[in-house]
Amino acid sequence: MKILLTGGAGFIGRHVHAQLLADGHSVRVLDSLRPDVHDVPPVIDGLIVGDIRDASVVSEALQGVDSVVHLAAKVGLGVDLDDMDDYVSTNSLGTAVLLRALGRQGVQRLVYASSMVVYGEGHYECDRHGPVAPGPRRVEDLDSGRFEPPCPVCSEPLRPGLVSEDAPTDPRNTYAATKLHGEHLAATWSRETGAHATALRFHNVYGPGMPRNTPYAGVAAIFRSMLERGEAPKVYEDGGQRRDFIHVADIASAVVAAVNAPTPPPFVAYNVGSGTVRTIGDLASELARAYDGPAPVITGAYRLGDVRHITASSDRLREHLQWKSDYDLRTGIADLIHNG
Repeated sequence: MKILLTGGAGFIGRHVHAQLLADGHSVRVLDSLRPDVHDVPPVIDGLIVGDIRDASVVSEALQGVDSVVHLAAKVGLGVDLDDMDDYVSTNSLGTAVLLRALGRQGVQRLVYASSMVVYGEGHYECDRHGPVAPGPRRVEDLDSGRFEPPCPVCSEPLRPGLVSEDAPTDPRNTYAATKLHGEHLAATWSRETGAHATALRFHNVYGPGMPRNTPYAGVAAIFRSMLERGEAPKVYEDGGQRRDFIHVADIASAVVAAVNAPTPPPFVAYNVGSGTVRTIGDLASELARAYDGPAPVITGAYRLGDVRHITASSDRLREHLQWKSDYDLRTGIADLIHNG
């Protein structure tokens, strides 16, 4: 199959590129090489350097293509509200330009990199009121170290659980809003063209090749950079934020499984996680142990746009596409240390 891989020069893209090639596909890469995403631009045969918002570049890149894997995006929570228009332009407009070109050229399959952040806060249950959705986090609670969201009805503590793909979405920062908008655009494209779109809601990705020192690096990359400088990882809140950390090779194998799906629905979303709930404090401790570095420091600091707990079930992906994760957090960190 001839595949266009947008964002294929990025952290996740390079791993997806390698697995697609290993699976026997022919891959063309389109990437803007924007400096806030790439530490050092990689060397990729046949790389087309261009902006996903440039219709002429996209049209050229799509020549002879059967399917598209769309990873290109401005990533991360963001630095401040000054990033809002850049997120919307790069992610939402860029996806719209791509989808218009797919429709014009008759490409019938899209795999879209979405994110678990589209859910906002995860699944919670109250002992008295059952499943409930917590309200927005309040500055006064966070300033006082009250990080767990209370029941919106009785204010009692909530029990976090796993989110399914059928859960309501509630994006709580600009990046999350653009990722969900991309899903909506892809579903619209699918309905109007009779094509097939698969959205993969990635969890917290780490592994070899992570960007090290950009403003939009993920928490694993930030902790690693601190440890490499001999510093203790600085953990926000109390370190108890529940997440699912997934190795980038597992992400790449999920993308390949979606590309190879024999009869995908017109539109379908899959959670992509390791299936193991860990905390950000766990991640910091595992990295500190692997680097033989100083123990993490719990700071109590917070970012208002963060969510407290978000872990999701990946059962649908496992059942529909026979996919499985090969790395747990300890073996994944060992691979990160060994392979960079």
